[in-house]
Amino acid sequence: MADSKTTPVGHTEDSHRKQSVEHEEVHVLKKLAGINGEEAAMQIAESNGWQLDAEIAQMEEQLKELPPLSKFAISFKNPIYFTYLLTAFASMGGFLSGIDQSLISGANLYMPKSLHLDSGESSLVDSSMPLGAVAGALLLSPMNEIFGRRKAILISCVFYTIGAALEAGATSYGMMLAGRLILGVGVGLEGGTVPVYVAESVARKYRGNLVSLYQFNIALGEVFGYVVAAIFVHVEGNWRYMLGSSLVFSTIMMIGMIFMPESPRYLMHKGRPVEAYEVWKRIRDINEPEARKEFFVMKYAAETEAQDETSRKGAHAWLDFFTVPRARRALIYANMMIFLGQFTGINAIMYYMSTLMSQIGFSDENSVFMSLVGGGALMLGTIPAILYMERFGRRFWANAMLPCFFVGLVLSGVSYLVPQSNLPAVEGLYLTGLILYTLFFGSYSCLTWVIPSEVYPTYLRSYGMTTSDALLFLCSFLVTYNFTRMQTAMTKTGLTLGFYGGIAVLGWFYQLLFMPETKNKTLEEIDLIFSKPTGQLVRENLASVGQTMSDIGHLRLRKVFAPDPQGEVVETHVEPTSEPKADDV
Repeated sequence: MADSKTTPVGHTEDSHRKQSVEHEEVHVLKKLAGINGEEAAMQIAESNGWQLDAEIAQMEEQLKELPPLSKFAISFKNPIYFTYLLTAFASMGGFLSGIDQSLISGANLYMPKSLHLDSGESSLVDSSMPLGAVAGALLLSPMNEIFGRRKAILISCVFYTIGAALEAGATSYGMMLAGRLILGVGVGLEGGTVPVYVAESVARKYRGNLVSLYQFNIALGEVFGYVVAAIFVHVEGNWRYMLGSSLVFSTIMMIGMIFMPESPRYLMHKGRPVEAYEVWKRIRDINEPEARKEFFVMKYAAETEAQDETSRKGAHAWLDFFTVPRARRALIYANMMIFLGQFTGINAIMYYMSTLMSQIGFSDENSVFMSLVGGGALMLGTIPAILYMERFGRRFWANAMLPCFFVGLVLSGVSYLVPQSNLPAVEGLYLTGLILYTLFFGSYSCLTWVIPSEVYPTYLRSYGMTTSDALLFLCSFLVTYNFTRMQTAMTKTGLTLGFYGGIAVLGWFYQLLFMPETKNKTLEEIDLIFSKPTGQLVRENLASVGQTMSDIGHLRLRKVFAPDPQGEVVETHVEPTSEPKADDV
């Protein structure tokens, strides 16, 4: 048992009495202040009143009644080590996703000839993994709601293993297609579950950094996939070894996840607060005031959602995305970021990296090795996000990274206009653009996982991640399946600079106007941000842009480019409103 405060058994009735008074006080606060339950609970937590200590004491008493931990359960004296271990094993899903994306790039040079595939069949095989991932994303809600985050990740590992085995042993087009589709189901299910699992478990000061680790592992997996392809390129049956190598990593991840706990917020959402508290003590130091306050607010927020008439159950929960402004804003915002991440071309470029290298003059063999350039730059680009996103904030990070990778698209697009007779110039300009693009996109792409994992309310999080995950892989399927057709119809320069670059420019203006800052916020505090009317968020964002331009104009560069890592974003208080206006989407 931890060293936190406990209450003698004889005082249990007093604890229950105190809890009754506590909830009564919260409801009084709501009526007097005109605020929602989460904000009222935050006020009580920040006041460090007896209610918080009584809540923890009651949890300690009820925890004694739980059966002993499973033999698979592990714990550390310092909970931060558990947090790192949990994040490491869960984020291995990103490594699996990345390695399976890049392995097909190397296999594409040999597998179509071995299986006698025509160009249409080869394109469908390449894009069938993101298509299968759409199906996996549609399974995300029921799997997460019925089995929980942890078991959903374990199930995804089973799909990974079956899919990779079918790929490695494929003797026909149908068998290869089935393997890619099943593998995709695992990618889709795991891709939407892991970021939520991590976001719901770690402290707010680490959340952006540790969820970004998932994108780092995707990039690391992509680089490792190119390395594996290079290792087996001269081996007979090379593409089988390339595609089958992911079996090793799916097995390691499956074994590791057996020892991990369930997400505490999922347990709270399912009405199991004592089990949630038991997990919370293992992954967070309950003696720290911040951890105690966050648990108190999390518990009350879950109870409020359960009692709220607008929080529907089952299939009706989806309706809240259309009828509840807070949920609707989160849905639009998260999926716009997903759209921008995919339709600026990253997956198409990564899937066809070897083909693109051959288009600018490299041999088939050298194209496999040169693919490491783009994959390596993408991986290196994620490192600054892991280290500094939580310091600079999501909004600054998105608006700074997007123009930088746009420059890379411009250079790559212009390289196609240089005559092929000047091959060194073509290759130099293209590779420079590719490195800039993948380097800065690596940092930007972390937002693709961080933002959807944190903006949805707890009771809608699995449903929201289903939409975001499905959209991500549907967009990935569309850009990869139609890549060669779009390149032919638009020309190489038109696709790279006009289409991908044009969407990047429009996306930058969207971010400036509509992207709120969620730096240093708990998931419950983010609820309050998205409870603001859209017009209020836009006014705050425009004020932020004006302040940043003023700081740059007055050379207050340290304030812009070296912000206080613990600094809070100043926000306007959420004023009580009677009814939301029609345009407050």
